Amino acid sequence: MMTHPRLIELLAPARNLECGIEAVNHGADAVYIGAPCFGARAAAGNSLEDIARLVEYAHQFNVRIYVAVNTILTDEELLRTEEMIADLYRIGVDALIVQDMGITRLNLPPIPLHASTQMDNRSAEKVRFLSDAGFRQVVLPRELTLNEIAQIHKACPDTALEVFIHGALCVSYSGQCYVSQACYGRSANRGECAQFCRLAFDMVDADGRTVVRNRHLLSLKDMNQTDNLEALLDAGATSLKIEGRLKDVAYVKNVTAWYRKKLDAIFKRRKEYRRASSGKVELSFEPLPEKSFNRGFTDYFVHGRNGGIFSFDTPKSMGEEVGVVKEVGRSWITVAGIKRFANGDGLCFLDAQGRLQGFRVNRVEGNKLFLQEVPHVMPKTRLFRNFDQEFERTLQRQSAVRRVEVDMNLCENVFGFTLTLTDEDGNRASATIEYAKETARSPQDENRRTQLAKLGGTPLVVRNIEIDFCDNWFIPSSVLADLRRRATEALLQARRMNYRRETVLHKATVHPYPAAELTYLGNVMNSRAAAFYHDHGVKRVAPAFEQEPSRGAVLMFCKHCLRYSMGWCPVHHKVRAPFREPYYLVSSDGRRFRLEFDCKVCQMKVYADSEE
Repeated sequence: MMTHPRLIELLAPARNLECGIEAVNHGADAVYIGAPCFGARAAAGNSLEDIARLVEYAHQFNVRIYVAVNTILTDEELLRTEEMIADLYRIGVDALIVQDMGITRLNLPPIPLHASTQMDNRSAEKVRFLSDAGFRQVVLPRELTLNEIAQIHKACPDTALEVFIHGALCVSYSGQCYVSQACYGRSANRGECAQFCRLAFDMVDADGRTVVRNRHLLSLKDMNQTDNLEALLDAGATSLKIEGRLKDVAYVKNVTAWYRKKLDAIFKRRKEYRRASSGKVELSFEPLPEKSFNRGFTDYFVHGRNGGIFSFDTPKSMGEEVGVVKEVGRSWITVAGIKRFANGDGLCFLDAQGRLQGFRVNRVEGNKLFLQEVPHVMPKTRLFRNFDQEFERTLQRQSAVRRVEVDMNLCENVFGFTLTLTDEDGNRASATIEYAKETARSPQDENRRTQLAKLGGTPLVVRNIEIDFCDNWFIPSSVLADLRRRATEALLQARRMNYRRETVLHKATVHPYPAAELTYLGNVMNSRAAAFYHDHGVKRVAPAFEQEPSRGAVLMFCKHCLRYSMGWCPVHHKVRAPFREPYYLVSSDGRRFRLEFDCKVCQMKVYADSEE
């Protein structure tokens, strides 16, 4: 029995309108962008006008636009949120990414809702609950394994599952991190994360002995699932998400194009999968993810726990490895490696103390790099390039073109001629012109095809041209141009009219929530969210940590485990640690945080030190 291919969505981030348009140009099937307010990246809000322009541009290619409204909200903010959502629906937004269940109790237009990863959707029970509550798509935590994703898909086969495939990693489960609020009054659930996990710490034991000094112990590498895309699809993922709503346009171009190429290669082999949008992407550069901001790469826990997920040396971008230092002169260094360099390249290395040092290249002669100031670097030191001048210059220019393929049919009729355009999605439009038929004195076929193919300035490109004439009729170029223009306009209008915008009917539900009580981990900050949970069988709903900080509360829940990273895991390594627990992290300002290891769920918890 034949089944329809499963539509697969490459979901790219947009900091602003420019990033959104380039995400579309470089192959995204959907783009997510911050709302004017109440998004989990407070610094990445966008005006309604810019979002509307992005919607109009994206829909030409059947690319969907999702808007992040994924913070927790106060009662006072709900009315403003309701009005904003109505505006977003009016301008054509395809879905909202939300965290706060209070939004489900607003007077919503028929716009689909996606459950943000901030909801902590790590179990099949939670995903099924959200699906039954009306959520069309659920964003899964980054920490899940392939098997865990597959189990969720098996339990919820009709729910679209969104998984992260690239970008920065939060060390705590998303939506379950309260350390920024506790330390700085900046809530991660309100879009104001202070990046506590990127700080340097000392690690000490119960006796005050230093285990590790001045290392970025909670900083992780960046995710890169290039080698696992096919496995993720087979596990049930439908939407593949690139992190990066604070990243620049060069990052969006490069990373989106990289995954577009990888997915297209898979679809060519695996006919059960198909891209979710339209248009052929032509690139003028070779995408390479290591050339964009990265802290080194990891596939995280997709294949289970491994020791290569952390970036203890630095939370900054190191870029791509380019070789090792060979010689050091007064104004130059030589590099052993195969990479080419350019004037203006930014290079970096880790010094003897493990600190990241960087410098710029003034002038290049082969592998000899002339510098304004030579850093204290030793031969055999590994070098990295975190700014590739030539690559960045390429991405500053137009680096991709996206066009929808069309077939053209030019035929004669009783009164003149008809041009019919049919695009790759099956949309069709025609234009007819009255014109007296006159046999041409010379062959006209090449000229006709040249004129008809001139679709520059439109999002269309010719795939095939058929000319059905019984004679070699003469048609002036100006007449053909007018016929082409009118047929093109009609087809674009048909594409706009036939765009399949999904709508939903939001209904009140009462099916039971998977838990009878909600602690501060439920992130409930308004009365409508509390009412939602009560209506779904929750007996007690505690206020959000932002409202009532709980003394002794867990501030971070981490799959990353420092005991494992040190090689002292009693389960995996079966090695006794040379230090006495509990361990503490001590920040540069003297704050202490106690670590607790829950081996039953393979998790590290971070608490504020109760002795403070």
